[in-house]
Amino acid sequence: MQQLISPLGQPQDDPQSLAALAAVYAYPDQVNHGRPWLRANMVSGLDGAARLEGLSEGLSGDADKRIFGVLRALSDVVLVGAETVRAEGYRPARARADFAAARAAAGQAPAPAIAVVTRSLGLDLTAPLFTEPVVRTVVITTEDSPAEARRAVAEVADVITAGVGSVDLPAAVAALAARGWTRQLTEGGPRLLGQLAGDGLLDELCLSLAPLLTGGDAPRILQGAQMPDVQRMRLVSLIEQKGFLFTRYLRPTDSAPTSP
Repeated sequence: MQQLISPLGQPQDDPQSLAALAAVYAYPDQVNHGRPWLRANMVSGLDGAARLEGLSEGLSGDADKRIFGVLRALSDVVLVGAETVRAEGYRPARARADFAAARAAAGQAPAPAIAVVTRSLGLDLTAPLFTEPVVRTVVITTEDSPAEARRAVAEVADVITAGVGSVDLPAAVAALAARGWTRQLTEGGPRLLGQLAGDGLLDELCLSLAPLLTGGDAPRILQGAQMPDVQRMRLVSLIEQKGFLFTRYLRPTDSAPTSP
């Protein structure tokens, strides 16, 4: 039987405390030495569905959104696929007063950057993601993406080119780390997460399980992943609230993160 691990380590502490959640989800010390750490944050139903009526929003709840906000507030950059940006109506990450001092002390910008992975550059450049970011949005595309579209994107976002034909994700992750963004977070969607896992880039998975059976043909959290082998993960924390389970898994060879 799996032991339920307190989100705070101490039962008497308030499980809603942002500081306590930040301690549970702290990045490992190696991010301070230039080694990127890529964590994923995803939500699914009990039957594995990553979407309800086409969106992840239907699977979420108050506690899930709270952890979502904490994970963003701890990160330097949020990596997301263009399909998810379009479907979910992505907006820029916001600066949060609760984390301002900690981010400043860690040398982080007031909010994480959003980095969009896209081969076609089919993006709405008038959306708030490009017109209202706290930190300039980054677009990661291929070297052979449409030149005219790339020039238009470059007017409102930083452009990183990596790979020909398809985005070279290891190169993209390295390029983000070269900017000092070693605390990396991906929110998928399932296709991008499958590619990241297939490339062996995923250090950590934070998976929220909604107490729902949805049926249908929604994708799993990893869609089309070409995995060279089964990747085993190690459970390091488990939080329950109102039937939702919030799990955190690391690669088995990695040590448990400690606060920076």
